[in-house]
Amino acid sequence: MKPHTQSDKLFKTIRDIVASAREQAFRQSNSILLQMYWDIGRLIVEDEQQGKSKAQYGKAVLKNLSDKLTLEFGKGFDERNLNNMRAFYLSFPIWYAVRTELSWTHYRILSRIENEQIRNNYLVLAADSGWDTRTLERNIKTQFLGRMIEKPVSGNISPSQFVKDPYIFEFLGLPNPSESTETQLEHALINNLQKFIMELGKGFAFVARQQHIVTDTSDFYIDLVF
Repeated sequence: MKPHTQSDKLFKTIRDIVASAREQAFRQSNSILLQMYWDIGRLIVEDEQQGKSKAQYGKAVLKNLSDKLTLEFGKGFDERNLNNMRAFYLSFPIWYAVRTELSWTHYRILSRIENEQIRNNYLVLAADSGWDTRTLERNIKTQFLGRMIEKPVSGNISPSQFVKDPYIFEFLGLPNPSESTETQLEHALINNLQKFIMELGKGFAFVARQQHIVTDTSDFYIDLVF
């Protein structure tokens, strides 16, 4: 084995070890952070339920708690974030139902959804599809869940869950997508390929453009293959 080849192999092996360790460290620290916020939210809710009205609690206890925690630990414990922790616990009162692969920002977004079933469905979609927070916000805004033919169930994926009706391609910038020509739509999709794949959802990948297909009786091109 040549020296530089052996060196490259050693580098790649160590690189993979470091990357794996960093990923594990991130997941562990994220899980610890989420559990801390969930526990704080639980304690706030339990204290609030001891005969205090919501208005009185918000104006007095939460403000005092925020001042003390900020003085002790610094940033991250202002009233707004304490309210986020409270909402987090109220939205996900069972800790073992929390998907720790999602970030605190994911949960702040999810906690704004009032309907429990819709909120939990977006939780499943975000975790199973690896959505970042920007994608999650966009999909909630465009009612991604409502456009799915079949609603998601964690660990039970079916082909119909990959299909939505209708698809929304507002990012193409076409004046009226329904009246655009096939060629205009094709060019616009290629120019916005990443956003297009994101709108299609989990299970899709771009294969080719103008793919040449030859059969025994014909010769033709497929505009876009996914």
